[in-house]
Amino acid sequence: TSTHSTLGLLHFHLTDSGSLPVTMAANITPEGCGPNVDSLYYNLCDLSAVWGIVLEAFAGAGIVFSLVLFISLLASLPFMTDKNHRSSVGLHACFLICTIGLFCLTFAFIVGKDFSTCASRRFLFGVLFGGCFACLLMQSVNLNILARRNRGPCAWVLCLGAVGLWLVEVVINTEWLIITVVPTPCNIANQDFVMALIYVLTLILAVVVASLVIMAGKHKQWKIEGACILVTGLFSVGIWVAWIVMYVYGNERHGGPRWDDPTLAIALVANAWVFLIIYTIPKICCLTADDDSQLSYGQDVYPNQGVGYETILKEQSSQSIFMENKAFSMDEYNSDMSKLCAKFHFLIFQERFLFVCWVISRREGRDS
Repeated sequence: TSTHSTLGLLHFHLTDSGSLPVTMAANITPEGCGPNVDSLYYNLCDLSAVWGIVLEAFAGAGIVFSLVLFISLLASLPFMTDKNHRSSVGLHACFLICTIGLFCLTFAFIVGKDFSTCASRRFLFGVLFGGCFACLLMQSVNLNILARRNRGPCAWVLCLGAVGLWLVEVVINTEWLIITVVPTPCNIANQDFVMALIYVLTLILAVVVASLVIMAGKHKQWKIEGACILVTGLFSVGIWVAWIVMYVYGNERHGGPRWDDPTLAIALVANAWVFLIIYTIPKICCLTADDDSQLSYGQDVYPNQGVGYETILKEQSSQSIFMENKAFSMDEYNSDMSKLCAKFHFLIFQERFLFVCWVISRREGRDS
């Protein structure tokens, strides 16, 4: 009996000691999060999950920086005098909007999984990347035409082409999301997620090939932007190869499924910052530099011309000075002519007087 009581007491202590940490773990709030924070958003404030806080900071900075670039692009539009640059502003604006969407989508991969976050992940990942690479591909086509003819297509043609390429990915993701409906959209294999992005991979390869062809053009001024698109495409290829290998093969062997969300979030932030640093910033700098050079060229060719009320006053004053000088010169001419005429009349009068005196003297000589 004593043996059975001892075993029962030991079993009671082991059961309590094993269940106590589980109950406490379920109620423990991570360090850095408030007591009222939902467990779905623990990765945004959990100091032990450093990757969530770091990606949150980079994504937030990317959103602010993209908005600044977007406003700068629209503000520089009235000062663009080159028609070829103005025609591509719509593409750059759509590109920046999709880039902002990539930074915002990063938060869906940082927070926990539920129906809304999983659905947005599956649908928007391909749609936003498809929008970015569709804009880059149409800009590459535009630069190919400019590099050979120095005259590009209209703005609506470029935007219509980008929208057409983007809608293909929208249709693919919509059908994939409808066909693979399950009780929760989070139950999707990693291989299936990657297979749904084959069209985006095709766009990336098309961007790289189209940007390479730009280098064979005649006009060198368009090759700089083509080189930026080429470098952006190559960096994107590297990022996509890295995250696909890690997402499909690496996470199963090292770390397990808990590394799936950080892998996709890192891919989003890294590729979005590549878009900004390698392509968007140099493009906006080139636009402003071209406008400044054209302005300085106009000032050098027409240094005495201006615009506005001061120019009109200067022109009127110069005209009045010219008329005054002209009137002054005419007065001098008239006075000189009057003096000359007076001298001429005096000489004629003098000759006539001498002739009369000579005639009188001759008559007096005859009479005598």
